[in-house]
Amino acid sequence: MQEETRVEWRQWGQDAFDEARERAVPVLLSLSTTWCVDCHEMDATTYADPNIAANVNDRYVPVRVDADRQPRVRERYAAGGFPSTVFLTPDGEVLSTATALAPDGMRQVLNRVGKAYAEKGDDAGRVPRALSGDLPPAGTVDAAIEEQLAGQLGEKFDDRFGGWGRDAKFPLARTVEFALKRERDQALRTLDAVRDHLHDEVAGGFFRYAGRQDWGDVHYAKLLDTNATLLRAFAHAYVYTGEDAYREPAESTVGFLTDGLWAGVAVGGSVGPGAGAEHWRKDAEGRADDRSPRTDLTAYAGGNALAADALLTFHGYTDDERAREYADRVLDYLERDLLEHGSVVHFRERGQTGPRDVLADIAAVVGAFTRAEQILGYGADVASTVADHAIESLHEDGSFRDGPAEGAGLLDRPLRPLDGNAAMANALIDLATLTGDDSYREVARETVGAFAGASHRVGVQVAEYGTAAGRLCRNPLVVAVADDPGSDLHRAALRIADHEKVVVPNADESIAPELDRGTARVVGVDDPASDPEALMTRVAQRE
Repeated sequence: MQEETRVEWRQWGQDAFDEARERAVPVLLSLSTTWCVDCHEMDATTYADPNIAANVNDRYVPVRVDADRQPRVRERYAAGGFPSTVFLTPDGEVLSTATALAPDGMRQVLNRVGKAYAEKGDDAGRVPRALSGDLPPAGTVDAAIEEQLAGQLGEKFDDRFGGWGRDAKFPLARTVEFALKRERDQALRTLDAVRDHLHDEVAGGFFRYAGRQDWGDVHYAKLLDTNATLLRAFAHAYVYTGEDAYREPAESTVGFLTDGLWAGVAVGGSVGPGAGAEHWRKDAEGRADDRSPRTDLTAYAGGNALAADALLTFHGYTDDERAREYADRVLDYLERDLLEHGSVVHFRERGQTGPRDVLADIAAVVGAFTRAEQILGYGADVASTVADHAIESLHEDGSFRDGPAEGAGLLDRPLRPLDGNAAMANALIDLATLTGDDSYREVARETVGAFAGASHRVGVQVAEYGTAAGRLCRNPLVVAVADDPGSDLHRAALRIADHEKVVVPNADESIAPELDRGTARVVGVDDPASDPEALMTRVAQRE
């Protein structure tokens, strides 16, 4: 945070909780981000109030956490937005939660929480249900999962304004992708609304979300993750429609990523000429009337991997060389600086090293390198190394934990996020096809099955779970190309209008036995194709 406060913030860690235990007071956890306008406002008003600061310092142990740098803390304690103001027992159990609090509201909450803790002590705390230790109900992976989520699209779709839901509107890029194959009109109408209301026509890129059902009250943060996932969704829409209405916002977002968020800087100490790390930082714009950006210069593994995946997707559909060049450079950065024997480091900056093996990072990295294998002809070996490490260290009782079960507060309690498991399952399905190793597919099936007993409760926000289930029930389209990446035949395979397909360039005997060089085979169709037109005929035969 940039504003000074009068609060004596501690760092997240066991020392802070030990201090709270010794003093017999609660912990006040403030979850904030660099790009969050309300976080800065709360620092400048509430936490700058000398009476409030004195109350906090005397009666609590205040801990400040950057939610982007500590995603596992965020997932356990965030109150649905930032800032999150969370009161904890010395064991890390939750006493009370709130978001932004003005001075008067903060005084009331401080008094109420302090009184409750004085009366009940640790008994006033609770463990969030997701951390209770109960496993999600397992079930059979069948077509009903995909069908249920496809039905949810229709039930939740906003026919008047586009998008899903009746309150604040988030882009939900992965839901758009799920809908592109099941309810395409809904997907395209949603992308139209996102383009018309959240796209920055001047500087490029997309704003984070809209606060109203009609896509009004735009929140002007422009985050890497949001822009990466929307770039991919718009690129997919373009390959289905061929319309510039979807290509142009995607192309503009390529420009925003490569001009606005790119940082060619040295990381991890001094480096020689030409040795600077190249990657994306996280970024945000201020309010509509305050365009000076608040910038987080940290390069996160997950966000960079999502961006590389999206840029490669756009390049595969359009031959855009800038997209390919920057994707190639960031993949090199990830492999060189953030991957260690399959382990993924969340970030490195100025001698600081972030947490390791966050599931969202791992899923994005495996997805990026499997995408690279399909587009550029390399990356599956890196994806396999990361996936193998994740399966060994995080896959337990049928699904993936969000990270190592260790750390202060409730970090030692396993959390099994459905969105992270769905993303990992889809990446493993791709990896199984690209490598010919069916064990990855079996792990994906087990992972999806671990939540299948409660699939009827899954909402459209996690529609990617339905994508994974559908791809397991009916094998995705696979095109084996016995030709180099970039050949006409390979490029034609990439542009088949099915964004859930897997394209295998330089396919060998393990993928496509007896396939002659310079030909391609649609798996499930006997006759190979030797030119793009014949390939499209074979795809139609499979359908």
